[in-house]
Amino acid sequence: MGAHKFVLTSNEEQVKSVAGYFDFILDTVSAVHDYNFYLGMLKTNGNMVCVGAPPPGEPVIPFNLIFQRRSLSGSLIGGLPETQEMLDYGAEHNIVSDVEIIAMKDINEAYERMLKGDVRYRFVIDMATL
Repeated sequence: MGAHKFVLTSNEEQVKSVAGYFDFILDTVSAVHDYNFYLGMLKTNGNMVCVGAPPPGEPVIPFNLIFQRRSLSGSLIGGLPETQEMLDYGAEHNIVSDVEIIAMKDINEAYERMLKGDVRYRFVIDMATL
C-alpha cells in the first residue's frame, strides 16, 4: 500500500513527531477508540478510512475535521472478487495472519473475551465443528 512510516501509538514522543504528518490513515480497529487522537496525525486534506466496525464510543470533534479539511470515511472490505484478489495476493507473497481458531461451541466464550479485550488475534470459527 506504499506505507513509509510506522508509529507506536503508545509512545508519546513518536505520536508528537507525527502531528499533521500523514496523508492517509487506514483504521482497522474494531474496538472503541478515540478517532480524534488519530485525526490529529493527518495533514491538511488528509483522510482516515475506517474498515473496522467498533461499537459506539468517543464522539468525533468536528473542529478536528473542519480546520484542516480532513476527512473521515468508512468502507466495507469488499465483495467476493476483491476478497479473492486479496487472498491470491497474500498467497503469492506469503502474507499470512495470526488467528485463533475456535470451535463453534466456544463462540459465546470468544464473544465474552472480545468484549473484555482478551483477544490477541482474530477469532476464526472452524466450520467443521458445526
